[in-house]
Amino acid sequence: MQRVAILGSTGSIGTTALRVLARHADRFQVAALTANSNAALLREQASQFRPAFVGCVDQSAEGAGDWQRGSQCLVEAASREDVDIVLNAVVGAAGLDATLAALAAGKRVALANKESLVVGGELVERARAQGGGTLVPVDSEHSAILQCLAGRAPHEVRRVVLTASGGPFREWSAARIASATREDALRHPTWSMGRKITIDSATLANKALEVIEAHYLFGLSYDQVQVVVHPQSIVHSFVEFIDGSVVAQLGVPSMELPILYALTHPDRLEDSGVPSFDPVAASPLTFEPVRLDAFPALALGIGAGRSGGAAPAVFNAANEQAVALFLEGRIGFGGIAEAIGSALAALGGGAHDTREQLLAADAAARRHVREQLEATAC
Repeated sequence: MQRVAILGSTGSIGTTALRVLARHADRFQVAALTANSNAALLREQASQFRPAFVGCVDQSAEGAGDWQRGSQCLVEAASREDVDIVLNAVVGAAGLDATLAALAAGKRVALANKESLVVGGELVERARAQGGGTLVPVDSEHSAILQCLAGRAPHEVRRVVLTASGGPFREWSAARIASATREDALRHPTWSMGRKITIDSATLANKALEVIEAHYLFGLSYDQVQVVVHPQSIVHSFVEFIDGSVVAQLGVPSMELPILYALTHPDRLEDSGVPSFDPVAASPLTFEPVRLDAFPALALGIGAGRSGGAAPAVFNAANEQAVALFLEGRIGFGGIAEAIGSALAALGGGAHDTREQLLAADAAARRHVREQLEATAC
C-alpha cells in the first residue's frame, strides 16, 4: 500500500489523480491533500478519502476549518513520514519548495509542476542527489519520453521530439492571434485543463517550459529537444536513437495514464481509465512545423533555457504574471509575449546560485511586468 500526498488536489490534475487512486484503492491510500483556495471541493475530497493531513494555502478561504493554513502546508504535506509518493500538481513557481522538500525527504515525486524544474532545476537536482528521492514526470510528453527510453543510456539518444497540439490558434494569422480574446484562448481543441495552462498552451509558452523540463529530466542538451505540432494529440512524444530508430508513445489524450504510470513506474497496472487505442479511428495523424513568428513565447522560453542562470525563472515568472493580467482583461493576448521579452531583456542575467536569488528573480520579473503595464497605462 503506497501512501500518496496530492498537492493541488482541487485542480484538473489533482481531481484526475483522485479518480485514478479511487480506481486502485487496493494499492494506494490518500495520506494528504492540499488545495490553493477551493475549500468546498477540498472538504468533499477529505470526506471521501479521509487523509491524515489537509491543508489550504489561502488563509482567507471560507470553510477551511482546522486545516493547516498558508503556503507552508505544501512543504509539510510533501515531507510527512506517512507519505511515500508526492504528486505535485501545484500551478506555477509556488510548487518549488514542496518539490525540494519531498526529494530531500527521500520521496518519489510525481511531478506535474514543471515550474519546479524551470525555476530551480539545479536546486532540484541537488535535492534529489542529497536526499535520495526520485523524480517521475506526470506531463504526458515527458511520461512518453520516459516510456520510450525504457532504461536506455543517455548517450544512445540522438534527440527527442515533443509534440504540441498547436492550441486554438494553430491556423490563425499572427495578427489575428495577437488580438485573440480570453474566450478564444480558453477554447482548447483537445485537452481539458486549468485556465493558466490552457493559456500557456495557446501561446506555446507551455511547450517552452516542457523543453526546459526535458533538459533537466533526461540530461539532454537543448539541441537534442525539438517541437512539432501534432493536432490530434495522439502521439505524445518521439525518441530518436543514434542508430536512426524512432520510438513513439501513443494514446488518447487523457491524463489518467501518465498519472498512473508516474505512481507505478517502472511497473504497469491494468485499468488506467483510458480506452483501448483504435488506430483507424485515430487516423489520420499529421505533423506540422511550429510557426515561431506567430508564437514568440516558445522561442523566448527556449532561449531562456539556453541562457540558463536566472533567465528560466524570469521567463516563468513573467509569463505567470502576464497570463494573470490577460485573464483579468488588463492586457491583450499579444501582450503576454511582449511582457516576457521585456522582463528577460531587463532581468535575465541576474544572480541565480541560491533559492533566495531565484525567488528574488521571480519576484523582480513579476514586478517588472506590473510596472510596465502601469507605465503603459500612464
